[in-house]
Amino acid sequence: MAHLKIIVNGYAKKRPGYELASPNTVLIFDGTQKILVDPGANKRLLLKGLKKEHLKPRDIDVVLLTHYHLDHILNIRLFPEHDIYDGDTINRADKIIGYSGNIPRTNIKVIPTPGHAYEHCSFLVQTAQGKVVIAGDVFWWSEREKQKTDRKSLLKKKDPYVKNKADLLQSRKRLLAAADHIIPGHGKMFKVEK
Repeated sequence: MAHLKIIVNGYAKKRPGYELASPNTVLIFDGTQKILVDPGANKRLLLKGLKKEHLKPRDIDVVLLTHYHLDHILNIRLFPEHDIYDGDTINRADKIIGYSGNIPRTNIKVIPTPGHAYEHCSFLVQTAQGKVVIAGDVFWWSEREKQKTDRKSLLKKKDPYVKNKADLLQSRKRLLAAADHIIPGHGKMFKVEK
């Protein structure tokens, strides 16, 4: 059974003329694999989070991306020799390898969750606490929003960056049915009300 830890607390903050954003960055230990999900855009916080776990970027085996928005991926530059996975592709330098189902050599299930972005996916991890879904921006909150996690609020929450509202709604329903706990892109992990 895998275990995971949020090593960078995600944030989304509006400022006059710009925004500050970096996602929840999650470290998963699955067997001997050390897997990093959404390395984010804040290099200082990522390196600090890894250091707390007595790790350096070179110690990570695989980097997973929920989607390609820059606030989620800028720090992949710290992993130039690593395999970078999205929802159906492994990028190994200039080699592109397709896959489906689970992240190879792990029990981490990939769930397609389009809507916020066309290529968006989420990762389901079986842990001692139950099924935890790393949802990227299927669910996210800015610093000024109250994080309401009842089903009705989660399904109707507006996303100013949505690419397809109908797809996002279906993705949200899919994750609420699959998960015991959800780690959003920005905001606190929450228990799914059944």
